[in-house]
Amino acid sequence: MQCFAYNRHVTAQNYIISFFAKQIKKTIFTKINSSMSNKLTVEIHSFSYKKGGIPKDDSGNGGGFVFDCRGILNPGRIEEYKSQTGNDVAVQEYLEENTKMPSFLHAVKSIVSINIDDYLERGFENLQINFGCTGGQHRSVYSALKITEFIKEKYPKVDVKIQHDEQPQLNKSQA
Repeated sequence: MQCFAYNRHVTAQNYIISFFAKQIKKTIFTKINSSMSNKLTVEIHSFSYKKGGIPKDDSGNGGGFVFDCRGILNPGRIEEYKSQTGNDVAVQEYLEENTKMPSFLHAVKSIVSINIDDYLERGFENLQINFGCTGGQHRSVYSALKITEFIKEKYPKVDVKIQHDEQPQLNKSQA
């Protein structure tokens, strides 16, 4: 009887050692794999809900984030800003000083950072972040610009691409 109990103890001990060895191997493999894998590319879009709709994710991963900026006051309803975009200083100042855009972007930065940290740790290669507003001209353009700046500063090794679907003239200056 004592021999049987000893064998059960050894078997349990071997199981525990085997389990931890597998966990250590998995952790080491994950760390090596993520450090050797391709670079993370974050693709950021500004778009119009009225015109083109939510951009398609061509990476094959099925999505990412879609942030709706339509809840933020629209500078496009003010005559002096109608012909401008979220890339223009006057529109940016309006959004920063007269709307809840700073709070909105603070929340977006928190959410996006969680995923980027996780994607980097796990060796993921693609993340898409989309900002939409009514016309794709003011709020979504500004948001896309600011999040691009944030990611480039916080994650310098991440490849960040920005695309303004309704403002193609801005794409040339930011390529």
